[in-house]
Amino acid sequence: MNSPASAIPRLTSLAHGGGCGCKLAPGVLRDILANTATGLLPQDLLVGIETSDDAAVYRISDTQAIVATTDFFMPVVDDPFDFGAIAATNAISDVYAMGGTPLFALALVGMPIDKLPVETIRAILQGGESVCARAGIPVAGGHSIDSVEPIYGLVVIGLVDPRHLKRNADAQPGDRLVLGKGLGVGIYSAALKKDRLTAECYRAMIDSTTRLNTPGAALATLPGVHALTDVTGFGLLGHLLEVCRGSGVRARLDLARVPTLPGARALAAEGFITGASRRNWAGYGDLVDEAGMDETTRWLLCDPQTSGGLLVSCAPDAVHAVLHEFQRAGFHQAALIGTVETGEPGVRVC
Repeated sequence: MNSPASAIPRLTSLAHGGGCGCKLAPGVLRDILANTATGLLPQDLLVGIETSDDAAVYRISDTQAIVATTDFFMPVVDDPFDFGAIAATNAISDVYAMGGTPLFALALVGMPIDKLPVETIRAILQGGESVCARAGIPVAGGHSIDSVEPIYGLVVIGLVDPRHLKRNADAQPGDRLVLGKGLGVGIYSAALKKDRLTAECYRAMIDSTTRLNTPGAALATLPGVHALTDVTGFGLLGHLLEVCRGSGVRARLDLARVPTLPGARALAAEGFITGASRRNWAGYGDLVDEAGMDETTRWLLCDPQTSGGLLVSCAPDAVHAVLHEFQRAGFHQAALIGTVETGEPGVRVC
């Protein structure tokens, strides 16, 4: 028997965290992985876990390499179709962040079948399938379990030409930093749980989190693009610090240039902050020179971005071409936000 609509719980009420805010805190993850045995490292494994990059990459010929990634999480919104679409967009993004093109996906599904009706679960999968269709890939299989909390995501397999592969660890001093999407998804989700997110902001949230990072493949072919990643659960500061550590550089952020989603700063100032933001800061705040930051700015820069934007490190003369690729794909908030400098890994906020 189908459950009456009034008896169906809000998806976000069934999860202790939502979206990429579910990630383990950066410090905890480093501690867990610190003594992990590297195991077999074949020569053709071009990217593994060494720099916390977005996907694994394995070369199969001089012109082709497999890109393999997986991502899944608990609901960041209550609408089941939107939840599925956001989760799928987020998972596929990791292929684009390596400069690759997705080939197919496998669904990862964990649902509390005693709490959610079949129609709700079906809508979550349909949301994911709709995004895969926009990306031009099939959902070719998957795995499902009965879970205490609703979980959905994808395994995504793609291809990249090894000559165009972009790691997160190849930024160079003098590079410019370009961000493809505005910040504030975690702040929006915190407001949504308290019924304080306006319809306009919800539309902005869905537009951002379901916009595929398709410029990644084109950006990877530009000679001046040196490093590429996407901004997700560790926030802009956390993922920029991964670039800095991997590349052995420092970064300077220009606060006035960092784009934010409509109303996100005001909501952060009101206190709509996720627990993940605080865990993020606790995990890497000692590497950030925050002389130019107030508290609201700190939470924006640490805010976990579910299905966030691409972060590009490129030569100064490539900035125009990078911004052009973003603009022609509809990423109108894409902006030049900072510079890569010499020095010990860290971020200076100005």
